[in-house]
Amino acid sequence: MASEPAEATFAFPPALSREQEDEFRDLDREHGPEFALSRTATAVSGHWTIAALERTYTERGIQVVNFEKGKGEDPREWTKAKKWFVTFTTAFLCTSAALGSSIVTGDMSGPVPDLHTTQEIVNLTVTCFVIGFGIGPLFFAPLSEVSGRRLPYMLSMLFFFIFTLPSALARNAATLVIGRQLAGLAASAPICNVGGSMADIWAIEERGIPMATFSFAIFIGPCLGPILGSWIGQEVGWRWIYWVLFIFTGCATVLTLFMPETLASALLKKKAKKLRQETGNSNYRTLEELEGPSFGELMKTALWRPLEMLFTEPILAFMTIYLSFIYSILYLLFFAFPIAFVEIRNFSAGLSGVTFVSIMLGICLAMVLMPFQEKIYNHITRFGAFPEARLFPMMLGAIVLPSALFVFAFTGAYSWVHWMGVCVAGFMFGFALLIIYISGNSYIVDSYSDYAASAIAAKTLVRSEIGAMVPLYVNQMFNNMGFQYAGLLLALVGVLIAPIPFIFYRYGEHIRSKSTKASQAKRRHFAEDIEKKELDAET
Repeated sequence: MASEPAEATFAFPPALSREQEDEFRDLDREHGPEFALSRTATAVSGHWTIAALERTYTERGIQVVNFEKGKGEDPREWTKAKKWFVTFTTAFLCTSAALGSSIVTGDMSGPVPDLHTTQEIVNLTVTCFVIGFGIGPLFFAPLSEVSGRRLPYMLSMLFFFIFTLPSALARNAATLVIGRQLAGLAASAPICNVGGSMADIWAIEERGIPMATFSFAIFIGPCLGPILGSWIGQEVGWRWIYWVLFIFTGCATVLTLFMPETLASALLKKKAKKLRQETGNSNYRTLEELEGPSFGELMKTALWRPLEMLFTEPILAFMTIYLSFIYSILYLLFFAFPIAFVEIRNFSAGLSGVTFVSIMLGICLAMVLMPFQEKIYNHITRFGAFPEARLFPMMLGAIVLPSALFVFAFTGAYSWVHWMGVCVAGFMFGFALLIIYISGNSYIVDSYSDYAASAIAAKTLVRSEIGAMVPLYVNQMFNNMGFQYAGLLLALVGVLIAPIPFIFYRYGEHIRSKSTKASQAKRRHFAEDIEKKELDAET
């Protein structure tokens, strides 16, 4: 059987979403494979449909295992309560990972005398942790596609929990920094896999609020870190920052034990294995087992394709630059806020941490306004979706961001300026941060819908490494240039990159048309829609 040359022809369509698989099956069974291929929006010419593959294997004696509709086997058919349990659990894991990256900034000077080291070495505790955020997904993302979502979450949080302990017990700077590096690598799984978990259980039309919950957790976590860490460090010492993080990650690790598996292919493999054991029939197989790529192939793709796209896709490259800049500003503020409030205005460390509430309030306002953006998006794309329709919030944020940095530069630098001025800048930045990030991420995913995982992996890698570099230069930058001129430089960079979303809104469609990996969706206007309906009626 294995020697039959025809087997190589049955290539599994490489970029099918769950929705496309369902569409293929329904259309194919109702009208036949030719009709299904002609009516499917995705360009899969030359490939077999899902149902055609199933028939082919069935004719050869293979029992292809699928979910039985109405029995709750498919995660999309779970109850709302179960779906929201998964959503809030994964969001909590994201919050714990994001919190871990910033909570130590609450007391960065404490370890210096205790461990007989320098401030630059202690700053590496943030740098090394965030580096792990960029490198870890290159392993955890493909692992989740083979083993399922649950195992990477469990391993990730377990090792995050374990490797936080050396930092709490450290007697020298090397132990402190290496522990943080390993903890950062371990903590990266929730950051890269939660989006997949949301897609596993929620249909596209239901995904808005769950994805907003995930985004909220991602950005609130880093802002909570300095608030908690500054009071802990001030009252009981820097080691207790790590002990509190150790306890927090322990709770998150226990929570992963109660998480259900959500990846359809992993659940189907488990069902097929059970059927083989119960019946003794070894022919029960899933399409993933028959046609899916190996872990080695997935790793090769995960490591090479993101880098290839980063250097060959202009949209991905420039959006990555923009998102990396605003992400680095977030981590820069963890060090710049204490300069503005502790050094210039003589705030205590605890009160300085409280000022990060201003950024959180800006994030919350942006979250409240995002549903209105969805209405605008639905109105603009009523004749057909196109990626550039995602850019409206980013265009607003491109104006707000440099404005926030200008305010920050010229209020934070002077003690005679009321502290509320700096908080206003933080509020404006928090607002710009969320609308730019959600809009930019959505634009990348829509522009490279068939290669979204690779595009996001490339963006995450560059974003994390650039953000990780911030602690290595931020203090020197603000002390040597002067607070106002360092802030002014950042504001001018914000002005320089502000045209990016406007340029892509105008020329993005043309740029995508030149790419072999980008979506070819075009803007359709009312007149075009009427013409299409008339042609369909004639047909």
